[in-house]
Amino acid sequence: MRVADKVAIVTGGGAGIGAAVATALAAAGARIVVADLDDAAALAVSARINDEHPGSAVGVGADAADTAAIRDLIAVAEREFGPVDLYFANAGVSGASGLDATEDDWDLSLAVNLRAHVRAAQLLVPGWVERGEGYFVSTASAAGLLTQIGSATYSVTKHAAVGFAEWLNITYGDQGVRVSCLCPMGVNTKLLYAGQDSGEPLGAAATRAVVSAGEVLEPAEVAEIVLAAVDAEQFLILPHPQVLDMYRNKGSDYDRWLRGMRRYQSALLAETH
Repeated sequence: MRVADKVAIVTGGGAGIGAAVATALAAAGARIVVADLDDAAALAVSARINDEHPGSAVGVGADAADTAAIRDLIAVAEREFGPVDLYFANAGVSGASGLDATEDDWDLSLAVNLRAHVRAAQLLVPGWVERGEGYFVSTASAAGLLTQIGSATYSVTKHAAVGFAEWLNITYGDQGVRVSCLCPMGVNTKLLYAGQDSGEPLGAAATRAVVSAGEVLEPAEVAEIVLAAVDAEQFLILPHPQVLDMYRNKGSDYDRWLRGMRRYQSALLAETH
């Protein structure tokens, strides 16, 4: 799909990957609703975009996991620009470390990292099927293909996000609905360093695991890769190509991979003490 003249919603658009994707979309000729729980951040990103591309963006404060808020975002997009062509389910939370994660921790991670995607698809996909065209881009993580040392809430919900994106692709891909799933490793955002800043050994190990596994990319680099993948209608978006080899190794000998991950975790924990 060419994004020029298309209408997009980007959640988690107030910073990081979301802000970079929104900026790249505008540069490619799209019109964007920039949504973020932090309304000031969403407005700031939309203002920067409009400085370069007047009239291309609107910023909205919204909870991307709330069905009513998603419905309102769609309404804003339709009123300002027209029917939504692309939805970037990009908002995410890092999650708590270890088995001490509370029910509230699990509820938040499930809501933002998974159910936000489900709820947006429920509102948009039927209309896209009628039109014969639409694009859903899910921001998951390499943790959704591999795992995340430290945070079960993050690892489990990102696995679920990948699974939902796969299901969407299979179920609606022959009805004009395109689906991509973004699975990066380290990207230079606040989310990457949340574990390191948590003060918990498992959290620090989680950050160290990601930054030591490969290059930490800038959000703008990731956004460029995302738009190229959308243009090619490619399902799995891997800004770090080595993730595919890691995924293949995991599948080829699961027990060996698990043993290796345990050794890796032990080494990371030793480094944090």
